[in-house]
Amino acid sequence: MELVIAGLFIAVAILVMYDNWRIGARWASDGPQAGYFPFYIGLIMFIASTTTFVLNLLARSDASSNFVDRSQLTQVLQVFMPTVVFVVLIGVLGIYVAAAIFITFFMSWLGKYPIYKIAPIAVLIPLFLFLMFEIWFLVPLPKGPLETALGY
Repeated sequence: MELVIAGLFIAVAILVMYDNWRIGARWASDGPQAGYFPFYIGLIMFIASTTTFVLNLLARSDASSNFVDRSQLTQVLQVFMPTVVFVVLIGVLGIYVAAAIFITFFMSWLGKYPIYKIAPIAVLIPLFLFLMFEIWFLVPLPKGPLETALGY
């Protein structure tokens, strides 16, 4: 399974590097081109995935065992399923409200934190991200009805 996943990551890394090289991944006279940073993230991903692939290829054992047991799968699904819901909520409520719900859910369900510790984090992190992306960097992220009502 490690070989399959590492191979998929290698393929994605190659796609990321190719596409960002196509749009410009060099340093221009006015600074980095649009694909500069994503290209190097893809390169790091390629190197790490290739290393993982080669190490698992060399250490490959013939012992057949389950890739994951029931308790491990349960733990993965406890993170995966709420993440899927988060992605769906981004399309409905926008990324900032969805992030607040996601943070609240994880802190209360898995972390068992009290609401007085959850509330400030669930509000301040999406607010900080909103300020950073929408105001400072001028990068529009998916917004929902709340942001529309506030004029964004």
